[in-house]
Amino acid sequence: MNIGIPLETRLGETRVASTPEVVKKLVGKGFGVLVESGAGARAGYPDAEYESAGARLTDRAGAYDVDLLLKVRRPDEDDVAAMRSGGVYIGLLESCGEDAIVSAMLEKGVQVLGLERMPRTSRAQSMDVLSSQSNIAGYRATIEAAARYGRFFPMMMTSAGAAKPARVVVLGAGVAGLQAIATARRLGADVHAYDVRPETHEQILSLGAKPIVLDLGESGAGEGGYAKELTDEAKTRQQAALGEALAKAHVIITTALIPCRAAPVLVTEEVVARMRPGSVIVDLAAASGGNCPLTVADEIVERHGVIIVGLTNYPALVPADASAFYARNLLNLIEIMVEPGDDGPQLKDLDADDITAATRVSAPA
Repeated sequence: MNIGIPLETRLGETRVASTPEVVKKLVGKGFGVLVESGAGARAGYPDAEYESAGARLTDRAGAYDVDLLLKVRRPDEDDVAAMRSGGVYIGLLESCGEDAIVSAMLEKGVQVLGLERMPRTSRAQSMDVLSSQSNIAGYRATIEAAARYGRFFPMMMTSAGAAKPARVVVLGAGVAGLQAIATARRLGADVHAYDVRPETHEQILSLGAKPIVLDLGESGAGEGGYAKELTDEAKTRQQAALGEALAKAHVIITTALIPCRAAPVLVTEEVVARMRPGSVIVDLAAASGGNCPLTVADEIVERHGVIIVGLTNYPALVPADASAFYARNLLNLIEIMVEPGDDGPQLKDLDADDITAATRVSAPA
């Protein structure tokens, strides 16, 4: 059974779906691994390291003509055309609802495992790429905020005087938000955090931050550990109550997302206008419309004297570790997908396991 690892061609994408460390383990399990030449270069993994790990370098066509295709970003039409009928695609799909690319893969006879569909269970945790990459995003977004903010994050006491710690507010206490809180605290900031799910308060406190508690008249806790969309009345209450806390912030890091919905607006233009000049907003929801209506996806803008960062791919800014985490997630997934055979690993029935069954995309009835 052959595994293919192609070069990611999406603009700005520096990650690779597997690393030499993981390739060596796959080869040791009896897989043939074909790596497109240059696939790992932007993540700091040269071709020579893949060859030393037992992989065979190939061209783009060779990396796609395999039994298991591993990718980071969503495939395009050319990618689908190069896939082997009867093969398995493993990667992110980055879509909701009807999807022409997914339909094309299914029509070609490709089995599709969309990693966004990974269940939030203890057993699946080691395969959850959304969590591993969100963790990196929360860290890197905080570093971005500290670099853009023209003052210190920690309190500084020097012979030249003292500086107060930056007041950082993190909106959303999911994986990315909790890592942003932890990173900002490690940098010495005074950190406050808010989430619509009451159960996150204990997690916020455990990281040394102060929870912002609002009475919205309803809970924002949804299924699978995600937040759900609030009613319009609750949204209005939320914006009014949050405004005062946000206007006092020197740095705001927003991470509030609802799967397959536009990002909720939490930081209004009125709040931005009230913030201190030189303050920074890092909007991790930029790709979904932004938690601030002034955010521009993949741009850094200044509005009312406030710097608003709308970058949409923070893991690609830490490509070596992001790729390593992603590769290990996929290795753990592959291990439950195959069983030993006379001629090497054999693919199991993907519907027979609750994880692969949940991740597999089927043709509509």
